[in-house]
Amino acid sequence: MRDLILLGILGWIFLQALRRPWIGILGWTWMSIMNPHQLSWTLKTMPFAAAIGGATLVGLLITKDRRDFSLSRESITLMLFMVWFCITLPFSMIWDGSFDLFKRVMKIDLMILVTIVLLHSKRHLMLFVWINVISIGFYGVKGGVFTVLTGGSYRVWGPENTYIEGNNEIALAAVMVLPLMRFLQLQMYGKWAKRLMTFCMVMMAAAALGSHSRGALLAVAAMALVLWWRGRNKLVGAIGMVVVGAALLSMMPAEWWDRMNTIKTYQQDESAMGRINAWGMAWNLAKANFFGGGFYIWNGNIFAIYGPDPLDVHAAHSIYFMVLGEQGFVGLFIFLTLFLFAWRSAGFLRVQGRKQPESQWLSDLGSMVQVGFVGYAVGGAFLSLSYWDLPYNMMVMAVVGRRWLERKEWLTEKPEPLVVLPAFMQRWFKPRKALTQ
Repeated sequence: MRDLILLGILGWIFLQALRRPWIGILGWTWMSIMNPHQLSWTLKTMPFAAAIGGATLVGLLITKDRRDFSLSRESITLMLFMVWFCITLPFSMIWDGSFDLFKRVMKIDLMILVTIVLLHSKRHLMLFVWINVISIGFYGVKGGVFTVLTGGSYRVWGPENTYIEGNNEIALAAVMVLPLMRFLQLQMYGKWAKRLMTFCMVMMAAAALGSHSRGALLAVAAMALVLWWRGRNKLVGAIGMVVVGAALLSMMPAEWWDRMNTIKTYQQDESAMGRINAWGMAWNLAKANFFGGGFYIWNGNIFAIYGPDPLDVHAAHSIYFMVLGEQGFVGLFIFLTLFLFAWRSAGFLRVQGRKQPESQWLSDLGSMVQVGFVGYAVGGAFLSLSYWDLPYNMMVMAVVGRRWLERKEWLTEKPEPLVVLPAFMQRWFKPRKALTQ
């Protein structure tokens, strides 16, 4: 039954993508981030994402819906990043593995550009945020409940055969989605809706801790500091964070504390030293090869040449050193520039959005996207998620939101319901403007 329901939903998305490609983008995002077919019994190997992506591209060409091909500095930089991938590909040290990953990354980046073209209204952007939150929140809330019920004795893992399969990866995903949940909560005014979102946020934090990821702990701490600093009532905010943090930390078992304590004594931790060795390999490779080594360099053959310890082979475990080793210093510069631009666009929303009530929601969005970028910057320093969709989706939120604000779309945009909801739920999501009338 589960498989039939999922097949029906995906079939509907496929058909809608042909005539309303922005729905196809939401479906692609859901498939790419959540991978719901991995929860089925018989559909795990079916190329649903490719089918929906293809239908969306066809819909992009034939639709009469509004499309916006204007260029932003982020979209131009992303296209330069893709061009650089094409330039470095012929210099890949291991062609077969590199080419397979090259195709995967290029598909993701192409759909990010298509997303920027197709999303233009407030309704589109809000639904896009919801899709990202639900896709990760499903695993995060479930993992948080599991952590609470088991006292943190077992690790939380992500869905198999996905970017976030590992415990470290699902932890960073949960951390990055937390501020997006807070953004959605700020748009609610129903008491029970806010309480439900608070519960989900606490469970997401519990899942991050339950993953036993040291990088996630640092990312949560960094994000909490930014949220506290930007909060209006710093005393109440500090008390709330301390209470929730103490409650979650108090249930974690001794082995969790032992693992977290290795942050201070990383020289004695085999995993930490393996990561440092991988970073050294990436640095040595990039210095010796202007174009980097390609997408497939984290193996014994490459470590034997460039690794400080040629026998200690590890994955990159860093978004920065991953790009450095694979794409060289030029690729790393483009990567950092891309997210610097996205950070500044989110900051523009945060400041300019508060100047009129119709765009206050964008001020909230810009602020929370920046907090999510802090989590990515800190947690990503220890994880190999340089090309994963979610941080690029957050960039899309900043780009589309800035375009909406600069064009004053609220003056011409017809109000539309966010989604078709039962009457008792619709009042949870009324626009903030209604509160001042």
